[in-house]
Amino acid sequence: MPAGQGTIFDTWRYHAAFTDSPLPLTDAERDHRRHAVVEQVIADIKNSAFAHAPSGHFQANAAWLALAALAHNLTRAIGTLAGIFHARATTPTIRDRLINVPARLARSARHLALHLPERWPWAGDFTQLFTAVHTPPPTV
Repeated sequence: MPAGQGTIFDTWRYHAAFTDSPLPLTDAERDHRRHAVVEQVIADIKNSAFAHAPSGHFQANAAWLALAALAHNLTRAIGTLAGIFHARATTPTIRDRLINVPARLARSARHLALHLPERWPWAGDFTQLFTAVHTPPPTV
C-alpha cells in the first residue's frame, strides 16, 4: 500500500444489504453471488459467439445459441486445462492467448512441428494444455 494511504474502515467490515427476498440474509447473499456468476457467463457468451444474434430468424438464433454454448464450454475447458490464470480468464482472453497462437507449422519427414515464439509469455500454459490434451488415457 502506498505511503499515506491507509484503510478507511479497518475495524468494521459491514455492508448494507437491501432485498425483498423472503430468504434469510445469509441465504439471500449466497443466492445473489450465484446469480452474479450466471450473469457473468451470459455477458461472456454475448461478447463472443452469440454477438451475431438476434438475426430475425428463430432457427438461426437457435443455431447460434447452440454453437455459442458449445464454443463457450470448450473454451472454458481449454482455460481450465491450461492453468490457474486461464481457468478464471474471460473467453476473449483465452481465445487471444491460447487459441490464436502465433506459431509456425512445419512439416519434416512426415511429421508436423509447431514452432512457438521464443519468448512467448503463455508458452508454459500452452504446453500444459497441449500435454493434457495429447497424453494417452491411463490404463485400467
